[in-house]
Amino acid sequence: MEQIEIQSSESISGTILVGECGVNLEPYRDIFVVVDKALEGKVTLGGEGGVLSSLNARGVKYVEASEKTKTMETVLEICSWLLEKGADRDALVLAVGGGITTDMAGFAASIYKRGVRFAFVPTTLLAQVDAAIGGKNGVNFEKYKNMLGVIRQPVFTLVCPSLLRTLPFRDFLSGAAEMLKTFVIEGLEHYERAANLLGIFREEVDSGRPFREVLEENVVELTALIAAAARVKAGVVSRDCNEGGERRKLNLGHTFAHAVETLCRRREDGASLNLSGCASGIDCMFTHGEAVSIGMLLAARLAQRVAQTTQRAFQRDFASRLEQDLKAVGLPVECPFALGDMAEAMSRDKKAQEGIVHFVLPFGIGDVDMVDMTVDQAISLLS
Repeated sequence: MEQIEIQSSESISGTILVGECGVNLEPYRDIFVVVDKALEGKVTLGGEGGVLSSLNARGVKYVEASEKTKTMETVLEICSWLLEKGADRDALVLAVGGGITTDMAGFAASIYKRGVRFAFVPTTLLAQVDAAIGGKNGVNFEKYKNMLGVIRQPVFTLVCPSLLRTLPFRDFLSGAAEMLKTFVIEGLEHYERAANLLGIFREEVDSGRPFREVLEENVVELTALIAAAARVKAGVVSRDCNEGGERRKLNLGHTFAHAVETLCRRREDGASLNLSGCASGIDCMFTHGEAVSIGMLLAARLAQRVAQTTQRAFQRDFASRLEQDLKAVGLPVECPFALGDMAEAMSRDKKAQEGIVHFVLPFGIGDVDMVDMTVDQAISLLS
């Protein structure tokens, strides 16, 4: 099992363990487990065949994990449950599920009694390579993505690739987008390996083979790529824990993606919107990773326009290559909304300051920079 440390300026803040399960929880006296309700009956937590040894939980709470329920109401529900169960300052809140579950449980643990320990067992590829790593814990607010939250590291994050067998293939692909995003930031070697392996997954599943079977055949290579992605993110977070500079690069594609998700949620909730695109609400519903795929390509096209107007270097054919790779993996690349319709949501991005957004733009694989501009300037360049 590979062990990756996330460092803060003061001390080691958290440990990422990548491999096939088996963390001894004996040192933790009071364990309270928060689990994605969708995993009920699918994952064995403790005992023989469980993902964790010596699990002596004081209680298990199943939560509905969706963008709709990723709210303060659910966080406060978890806090009420902890209080009811008698959780004290020595408690360990253990979150088992995808990024929504780890975000909500980590946030609840961070504010309950001014903060108790927590740990993660991510069960989705998106959470294993991104959402459960780095200490960001939060919820949506007023229809905007991840507007409330804290940065606080889990005691440990156990990344067990075999748990991905519980996923629908579409959810696996959602994580594929975040993996490719990480390697666009890092460099060519892992990007090419990931694009090739994820393309194989898509081809095999499209041919009719069960996803679980394809996963079992390729789990060794996939584990190596998950570990590589975790090392990249851990390194960035260790150097910039509070997102003052380099860590912003991890938001590649997310300014556009969060705007897409915001408009999708508004349409799903029945809001009266005057939109130029996405005539069908069904066509608008994307997973987070699918929205990131769309956002990455928009960011690449914006980078290309910036390069053309500033003489900044841009890798030849990078945007078209990225588009081809995303399509080959099975991810969407067409934005469902007109850019003008997304302007208001983009202007409320967490990276916006006094009307200026810190756009994270890829000028090539391994060449990602932050470029400050207004939303109107970005839309003008892309139009």
